[in-house]
Amino acid sequence: MTQTQHQAPAVPGTRPSARWILIAGVVLNGLMAGVWFAYSTSVMGALGRADDRTFIGVMQDINEVIQNPAFFLALFGALALPAYSAWQLRRTGTLWRWVLAGLVLYVGVFAVTSGASVPLNDTLAAAGNPAKISDPAAVRDDFEDPWVLWNGVRFVLNTAALVCLSRALVIVGRRAS
Repeated sequence: MTQTQHQAPAVPGTRPSARWILIAGVVLNGLMAGVWFAYSTSVMGALGRADDRTFIGVMQDINEVIQNPAFFLALFGALALPAYSAWQLRRTGTLWRWVLAGLVLYVGVFAVTSGASVPLNDTLAAAGNPAKISDPAAVRDDFEDPWVLWNGVRFVLNTAALVCLSRALVIVGRRAS
């Protein structure tokens, strides 16, 4: 391709980057759905077998360690990229509606994370050193069931967002061929 030739956009009326932004949004949503899935299917089950102090200590460690650039890139990118993609594709009818549905579902994930999971994590951190907690069973009871419930909600919402965004990607692929 010469410098004067330009690649046609995969979706008429959009920039060629629209497809790549959508692909990146799908990938980041998949990674985040995988995080919630891993908690639902393994992490919380294994921790459920632990004694109260071990459970509290490990969850405090996880909640501290997960706050890292890679996690935040995926968490916020899974929100920002579909939002940008929805804006880029706002004039594409059905395609836009699938991206918007995925975005709205992920906004729900983000709302559950910031409105339920993070406050539960903060309360658990504030309980302090598990070895010094006078009633670790009560601390665990206040945390575990609500956290597992809200994580399940995140998993379902994020998986639905991933399905919607993936459907949009299929439409983009069909329009490109």
